[in-house]
Amino acid sequence: MIKILKNLTTKEWGLVAIVLVLIVFQVWIDLTLPEFMGKITELVQTPGSGMQAILFAGIRMLLLTLASVAVSVVITGLAARIAANLSSRLRAGLFNKVQSFTMQEINNFSISSLITRTTNDITQVQMLMVIGLQILIKSPILALWAIVKIMGKSWQWSAATGIAVAILIIVSSIIISLAIPKFKLLQKQTDDLSRVSRENLTGLRVVRAYNAEQYQEDKFEKANSAFTHTNLFSNRLMAALMPSVELIMNGLTLSVYWIGAALIASSAVSERVPLFSDMMVFSSYAIQLLMAFMLLGVVLILIPGASVSADRICEVLDTNPAIQDGIISHTRTATPGEVEFKNVSFKYPNAEDYVLQNISFRASKGETIAFIGSTGCGKSTVINLIPRFYDVTEGGVYVDGINVKDFTQAALRNKIGYVSQKAILFKGDISSNVSFGSNGNGGVSHEAVTSAISTAQSTDFVEAMEDSYQSYVAPGGTNLSGGQKQRLSIARAIARKPEILIFDDSFSALDYKTDKLLRGELRHHATDATIIIVAQRIGTIKDADKIIVLDEGRIAGMGTHRELIKKCDLYKEIAYSQLSKEELENE
Repeated sequence: MIKILKNLTTKEWGLVAIVLVLIVFQVWIDLTLPEFMGKITELVQTPGSGMQAILFAGIRMLLLTLASVAVSVVITGLAARIAANLSSRLRAGLFNKVQSFTMQEINNFSISSLITRTTNDITQVQMLMVIGLQILIKSPILALWAIVKIMGKSWQWSAATGIAVAILIIVSSIIISLAIPKFKLLQKQTDDLSRVSRENLTGLRVVRAYNAEQYQEDKFEKANSAFTHTNLFSNRLMAALMPSVELIMNGLTLSVYWIGAALIASSAVSERVPLFSDMMVFSSYAIQLLMAFMLLGVVLILIPGASVSADRICEVLDTNPAIQDGIISHTRTATPGEVEFKNVSFKYPNAEDYVLQNISFRASKGETIAFIGSTGCGKSTVINLIPRFYDVTEGGVYVDGINVKDFTQAALRNKIGYVSQKAILFKGDISSNVSFGSNGNGGVSHEAVTSAISTAQSTDFVEAMEDSYQSYVAPGGTNLSGGQKQRLSIARAIARKPEILIFDDSFSALDYKTDKLLRGELRHHATDATIIIVAQRIGTIKDADKIIVLDEGRIAGMGTHRELIKKCDLYKEIAYSQLSKEELENE
């Protein structure tokens, strides 16, 4: 929690100081009231006391009570403002931090855990801040001040109060020490619940297609039961805290009256009225002490969960991305769009085996380079090294003759138009999706959007939609077909007019006719761009200037289609599995 508090601004620390002053003032009011009660008790029991003096003391008590209520309202408002601002800043900080993460960090935390930390964990901290600023500060001040007041009375009453406080501290410490490990487990199980729910919703079609609803229900039930059992155990532990506080404090109140009765019975008649007055005042102080510890008990229930949440938030904020920015943000070189791999080897973090070994090639401006090979041979891994989704383990990747590690990530990616294997669209409209993320390249005009959509062979279906280029796109593009999503993803990359276009098996959802037309338009409208394609279909890549055949992370062949048919057995095997001998001979 201390690290979390470091996120408070100077202005908010000023508000905390104001809250502290107001709390001290409120405690003074609350502890002044029993003195008036003792004075009224003494006036009532003293013969000859006037009603005016009693009423005057009562009015002062009423005014002090109203003042305490007003101060409490102000404290609550300030605490809510501080907590809301802090939680807002933490959410923004977490979101921005996650934006800087590489796939390595995201996989380490898991997506479901990052979502939980951004929502549930911050809510836990916010609740503690709202209540803690009012109670966590007030309760110790009230308790200590009340004890000071108590110490000035009878040593018997003071001893009883000390014993009660010691027992309360022991009981609270035991309960909280048992609860904290369960709260840590509870947050992990919350992540598991989120993960299972997310998997079920994203894979709903597959679940229904395989009649696996019961299997998914059983999986959710398992995660839900584990969460429920842990939640019940931790809540039962914390539920025992409040009755324990009440039992101890009620015992203290009873002790005050029992000791007071004994003192009054053994005292002289002249001393009984002051003693009775002192007992009433002391019992009020005991009640204030009771309230202080009861309120503290409420906060103690929240502290274990919020403490775990704070640790989880700080864990994300303190994580440094594996990929750091270089210093080059703007470049004009003699070789724009050139991509070169020099003896590149790569293995994923914490993996033992290399995925790529000794990869070397060069793609010059305007060239089309294609990768083909069996599933899992490392094709997608190669192209993911260009925009630095991962950094190479050995060797170097160069863009425009400069090592990609020397670029800022924004500058590097502004040079690239990237289309992933899975078409990803965002909630909005057609135009906003095609122009998505192009601010770094000076924005995209409506003409550029329509041109990119035309190049991607999407004009027909876009203009046939009700609102044309402003037609609604659901989250994930769920209201569009796979081919439509794929073409809009390609249009988005083209609209940036990048130096380098990367297609990661991006034509797989297209029919052969659309594939051919799209590649033809691409050659015409992106003549200056370096095009790098990963594909499974020979027809998609046979016209490339250079085809690289990968086999288990190594280059098995490199050349044009005709050259590879003659000299690369693996390429020939792939080609004959897709096209007939006659078709290949006619190429």
